[in-house]
Amino acid sequence: MPIKLPSDLPAYDVLRSEGVMVMSDDAASRQDIRPLRIGLLNLMPKKIQTENQFARLIGATPLQIEFSLIRMTEHQTKNTAATHMETFYRPFAEVEASGERFDGLLITGAPIEHLDYEDVTYWDEIARVFEWTQTHVHSTFGVCWGGMAMIHHFHNVPKHMLEAKAFGCVRHKNLSPASPYLRGFSDDMVIPVSRWTELRRSEIEAAGLPILIDSEETGPCLVEDPDHRALYIFNHLEYDSGTLKEEYDRDVEANKTINVPANYYPDDDPSRDPQNRWRSHAHLLYGNWINQIYQTTPYDLNNIGQE
Repeated sequence: MPIKLPSDLPAYDVLRSEGVMVMSDDAASRQDIRPLRIGLLNLMPKKIQTENQFARLIGATPLQIEFSLIRMTEHQTKNTAATHMETFYRPFAEVEASGERFDGLLITGAPIEHLDYEDVTYWDEIARVFEWTQTHVHSTFGVCWGGMAMIHHFHNVPKHMLEAKAFGCVRHKNLSPASPYLRGFSDDMVIPVSRWTELRRSEIEAAGLPILIDSEETGPCLVEDPDHRALYIFNHLEYDSGTLKEEYDRDVEANKTINVPANYYPDDDPSRDPQNRWRSHAHLLYGNWINQIYQTTPYDLNNIGQE
């Protein structure tokens, strides 16, 4: 089954050209099933790139998905056209006031790792988002800074600055093969990492949260929070093949000190095309998340959050 997207959203043509099943609103309305309602709270500067990345993954599942784009209410993006934001995004305050519910919500990362959480301009509102998920969302997936912020909000787990950026394709271990979120996963895998902060294993374990994927080199990657019906991933399985290259080239052009992303280019040579070694696990993880939502979410949307 396809993902339902507005036919004029850029991701619609991008995904269709890649062979992902997409469906317009008109076509979806003729199907007598309830689509899963998945929201994307997009905190990234490059909104369209991020939309494509997540829509590609959740659109590859065999279910009809209704994809909703959400933004912070007062924060204004400088990297995406205002017309795009006005056409496709709704401010969280509007979503909250409507009382509507979602089967799943993705909360992305944001390039604000250097700030203390409480110094983020929209911290009060995103803390309200986290609380709202407990009554209006069946399952929440926090990604990178979004996951760090959620685990801090609910469990007071701190983030710690690194001396150098964790940057590259890092080997990780599957610590929970029986988890429904890791069905089909290898015992180990390569995952893109791009961050200046870390969460420490001992502090996550002290909070009583199971670590599902871990790395000796860069620490915990995927954490489950059953009491809050949430997953937190601190790395970037959603990245395109060239995303780390774009970040590296941007920093080189800006004369910033940056290492070549490790284990990304063949022979660590930036003149060569990078290789994607994480795509299959990305599809597995997000497909498993969608499947788990499908298996457990109430059919009546009004019952979401009553668990």
